[in-house]
Amino acid sequence: MSLKQQLSNLGRGATFAALFSATVMSASLISGQAVAEEKIRWQVPLAFPSHLVGLTTPIKYLSDNLKAISGGDIQLRYYEPGELVPPFEIMDAVSEGKYPAGYTWVGYDQGTIPALPLYSGAPFNMEPPAYLAWYYEGDGKALLEEIYDARNIHPMLCSIIGPEGAGWFAKPITELKDIEGLRIRFAGIGGKVLEELGASVTMIPGGELYQSLERKTIDATEFSQPAIDKMLGLDQIIKNYVMPGWHQTLTTSHLLVNKEAWNKLKPESRALIEMGCESAVLKGFAQSEWAQPTALREYQKEGVTAQTLPEPVLRELEKVTNKVLDDMAAKDAMFKRVLTSQREFMKHHAIWHSKGYLPRDFYQYD
Repeated sequence: MSLKQQLSNLGRGATFAALFSATVMSASLISGQAVAEEKIRWQVPLAFPSHLVGLTTPIKYLSDNLKAISGGDIQLRYYEPGELVPPFEIMDAVSEGKYPAGYTWVGYDQGTIPALPLYSGAPFNMEPPAYLAWYYEGDGKALLEEIYDARNIHPMLCSIIGPEGAGWFAKPITELKDIEGLRIRFAGIGGKVLEELGASVTMIPGGELYQSLERKTIDATEFSQPAIDKMLGLDQIIKNYVMPGWHQTLTTSHLLVNKEAWNKLKPESRALIEMGCESAVLKGFAQSEWAQPTALREYQKEGVTAQTLPEPVLRELEKVTNKVLDDMAAKDAMFKRVLTSQREFMKHHAIWHSKGYLPRDFYQYD
C-alpha cells in the first residue's frame, strides 16, 4: 500500500492503534518529500486559554506536530479566547467562513444544536474508553458530521479528558434540597438537571469565574477537572470541592473546520490533520490523567475538602437526569438519535465494563 493510501485510510477513521505506525511514517515524511505540497495557514480561535492541561494543550501539540510533519507547510496559529472572537461565537465564525477553523467545547452551542452536549460531556454517560469506542467504531463520528454538515462545518474530535469535579460549593451537598435556590454556573445538560432541582443556572466563560465567585454574583460553580480548576484559582475562593463529576463523565474539545476550507485541501493534507487530532486526543488524555492526582494532593495540603457525594444523592441525580434527557429527546429528533445510540452502546458495553475491569476499591490511595 502506498504512503498516500495509508494516510488516506488514517483520515477515514483509524484510531489509536494506527498512531504507532503513523509515528514510523512521520520520520520518512519529515526527511523525504513534502507530503501536503500546499501551504495551509489557518487562524484558530480558542474557547479556553491554551495552557489548560488536557483541555487545550492538545491544540499546541497538534499545531507543533503538523508544522513538523509537513516541513512547515501546515501551520495552525491559535489565538487565546476573545483575541479573534468570543468563546461562545466560535461555531458561527467558522460556519460563516470568518475563520477557517476553531477549537472549542461544542456544548456551548446547545442553544442552537441540542444534541451537542451529548458529545461534549453528558451526565451519567460513558467514561473516555467507552466513548472513544462509540465515537470511532460506532455511530458517534458519522452522526456528529451529519449534525455539522448543515452548518457548513467539518468536526474533528481533538481532545478528551476524564470526569470533572461536580463543582465548588460553599457548603457540602448532603441532599438534593441543598441545591435549591443556588445561583450556580453549570454547563451542558447538567445545568438543566440543576434547574429542575431549583437552582438558578447561568453560563460564564472559564476566564470570568474567579471574579464572579469573588464578587458573589454566583454562589457555586463547576468548570473542569481538579488541575484545571486550580489553574483558574477557584480553590482560593471556595474550600469545598464536590466530586465525582456526575454531570460530565468526560469532556471533549473539537477542531471545527469550515467545510469549504476543508474541501479545498488535498486528501493528503486532510489525512494529516485528521491523524494529528487523533494523536492529540491520546496525548491530551495522558497529560490530563497525569495532572489530576497531583492537584488533588495539593488541595489536601491547602485545606480544601474534596467531598464525595453520597450514593443516595447520586442515584436521585441519575433519576432526574434521565427525565431531563427523555424530555429533550422528545423535543429534538437528532438529540434522540444520538442519545439512543449512546444508550444502546452503553448497555452493550456494560458486560465488558462490569466484568472486565477490577472494582474501583482495588485501586486505593493512602
